Amino acid sequence: MSHLPLIFAIFPFIVFIFLLLVKKTSVLVASVSTLAIYTILSVVYWKIFPSFLYISYGKGFFVAIDIFIIIFGAIFFLETLKDLKIIKNISHYLGVISEDYRIQIIIIAWFLECFIEGTAGFGTPAAIAVPILIGLGLSPVRALVVGLLGNSIPGVFGAAGTPIKMGFVGLNVAGVPLISALLNTVGFIVPVFMLWVITSGRVNRKKEFWDALPFAVWSGLAFVIPSLLAVSLGQEFPSIIGSIVGLSIIIISIKVGFLVPKEKLSLIEDRVSESSVSAFKAFLPYIIFIVLLILGKITLGKIGVPLSLGFNHTFNVFNPGFIFIISGLLVILIWKEKWNIIYSSVKKGFSGALNPFLVVFSMLAMVQLMINGGNNSSGIYSAITLITNSFSTTWLPFFTPFVGAFGAFMTGSVTVSNIMFGNLFHVASLKLNLYSSAILSLGVVGAAAGNMIALADILTAEAVTGLKNSETKVLKGVIVPCLIYLSIIGLIGILVFG
Repeated sequence: MSHLPLIFAIFPFIVFIFLLLVKKTSVLVASVSTLAIYTILSVVYWKIFPSFLYISYGKGFFVAIDIFIIIFGAIFFLETLKDLKIIKNISHYLGVISEDYRIQIIIIAWFLECFIEGTAGFGTPAAIAVPILIGLGLSPVRALVVGLLGNSIPGVFGAAGTPIKMGFVGLNVAGVPLISALLNTVGFIVPVFMLWVITSGRVNRKKEFWDALPFAVWSGLAFVIPSLLAVSLGQEFPSIIGSIVGLSIIIISIKVGFLVPKEKLSLIEDRVSESSVSAFKAFLPYIIFIVLLILGKITLGKIGVPLSLGFNHTFNVFNPGFIFIISGLLVILIWKEKWNIIYSSVKKGFSGALNPFLVVFSMLAMVQLMINGGNNSSGIYSAITLITNSFSTTWLPFFTPFVGAFGAFMTGSVTVSNIMFGNLFHVASLKLNLYSSAILSLGVVGAAAGNMIALADILTAEAVTGLKNSETKVLKGVIVPCLIYLSIIGLIGILVFG
């Protein structure tokens, strides 16, 4: 009987995984079913107070609205670029830097995504990169997998340091940025994972992989080393500076032929031989987006509208979705196109964002039930406490990255994962007489790795590509790299901090 609360706490997740991977249902069906089960358990078994049931659903709804705005904005922006044939022109100019598809993909999925994650986060990087990757000739599923791989380790210092700064608010985080940056250097293997994915299925896959392996490793190091050095400036800068400095190093390497594959390969034969616009104008939409993103983060990043509806929620004025929309409108204005293309982009934006919204709402409402379930008349601990307490063992340094990744998988956010588990990591580390900052660092690095499998990010990227019900295929593509990465971090944790 003593294990019954823990069994009930994890049962809905078993159902979720069973429905998704065994029954191969859509994420929407799996998530709504899981929420229904957890709601019943919360009412019947935990006997949660009705007010906290309302709070859980309410908070889940408003956070899902924030994500809906991001997804809608991303689709609106990208549909506008498609109508103006901008993606095709970008594909052409990437061929000017290098004609090799492996180099092009690593530049987009690694350096561009790291930069966008450093400035914005919120699942934005994959939504931006995946359509470009498809334009380079990758299949939509492979493009999604590669895009998700890229939206991982920069998340430790994503959105100008938000995961540590806000995710561990109220905790002593002295030492967390530096330890996290040191652990993050393991991320140099992520471009290797990307290379493995994009060469798999090719006729000469082994040769194409091994020929480009030195470049992939060099690209990984070119990001993680400057990122580590930049941590001395503050937690806001590692992902941003690491991507800018790293890309500069790689462009020089390409120009001088250092560690680049000798044989240049392309995925598509009918690449646009000439662009209809200049390079500056082709990349201008993304320049506009990134500039507005940075300005918005600086000027509006701390501004929020407090809402009090029986629970407290702050609606953030700075939302990347608004930046997407404004950027799309400016592009239409600059291109002097007819405004009637807005209708098509808006329509596709709403239809593409609705399904992800329902999924994210279901998952976030369930997470809130897990957190608030301790407010009950049964006297049973909340599900979050029960699950985390089961990891209060001497193996805590090994399991912590996996718990952090689980939080990101469920919520799609490194910051929210830190909020969920940060205090519990802290308390558990003190009980075991372990260095709290090290355990917190293992948690945030694990959560960033969990971005590879984050459902919200998968749905966002899937929506902008027009894919439907491909979640299982995508998860199968990212789960192995994610587990390998987490295992390495976990082993370092137990060997160094255990």
